[in-house]
Amino acid sequence: MTVGVALQASGPGNQIDATVRLAAEAAAAGLRSAWFGQTFGADSPQLAAIVGREVPALQVGTSAIPVFGRHPLLVSSQAQTAQAATHGRYHLGLALGTKLLTETGFGIPYERPIARLREFLTALRQLTETGNADFHGELLTATTPFPARVPGAEAGVPILVAAMGPQALRVSGQLADGILPYLAGPRALSEHIVPAVTAAAEAAGRPAPRIVALVYGVVTDDADAVRAKAAEQLAFYEQFPSYARAIELSGGKRAADVAVIGDERTVADEVRRYRDAGATEVVFSGTDIAGDTDRRRTWDLLGRLAE
Repeated sequence: MTVGVALQASGPGNQIDATVRLAAEAAAAGLRSAWFGQTFGADSPQLAAIVGREVPALQVGTSAIPVFGRHPLLVSSQAQTAQAATHGRYHLGLALGTKLLTETGFGIPYERPIARLREFLTALRQLTETGNADFHGELLTATTPFPARVPGAEAGVPILVAAMGPQALRVSGQLADGILPYLAGPRALSEHIVPAVTAAAEAAGRPAPRIVALVYGVVTDDADAVRAKAAEQLAFYEQFPSYARAIELSGGKRAADVAVIGDERTVADEVRRYRDAGATEVVFSGTDIAGDTDRRRTWDLLGRLAE
């Protein structure tokens, strides 16, 4: 099992420069991968490509790009370019997104998300594996009058989906290489998420899926205060059914209940629980919540746990 970290540089300086510095520090600590979220700011595939070239010890990935407001042809170009730039170390994460952000930000209706995900993945896989597409679905069309291959990109960019609900897991098992569950604790993984996506992959004749568990956590001596702060930061996710369901299946009531916060032994034990629950990789986010000292403690521990 590999261990990585989600990076989000903050502060008034140049975000790209700051992210590269953080990535170099993560690699020096022994972490194996760096992942980048996608909102309305920095373009995550570009950021991953830059970091991957500047810090060649790291695998890099996006976690995750919403399929609404994007098109498979454009996402394929981004992913293949990042893959070529990093010489095969880029991993593409996709997400359904949310009704709130889709309709507020893009002004488009959030309709039939599972059908859109299925069509998006079908067209995208054609593009990343062959450099061509001839897909005509109900919601999407993707054709290539000119070749869409990026020389230098490895065929078959790894595609993962931030899936946790039953339908999204089924589609991801059938068409993607793995999943990126977030705020899903070991119980939810072992009893619900991993069995569902694995069964779908087996039924489709695909290899066992990667389970890249995104975990909000930090090593700290002030667990109570940090957990209270985490409760404020994570409350946003509680309004969305997929996250609320994952939290409940994990045995929690609030998002902070599945956060991994405590001393080195506590965090190490929880990482092993994720491994035992079926996670093939663990990626920690929110490691800066308690300041740089605790972030470095967290990264040092996670680097020792990486295989």
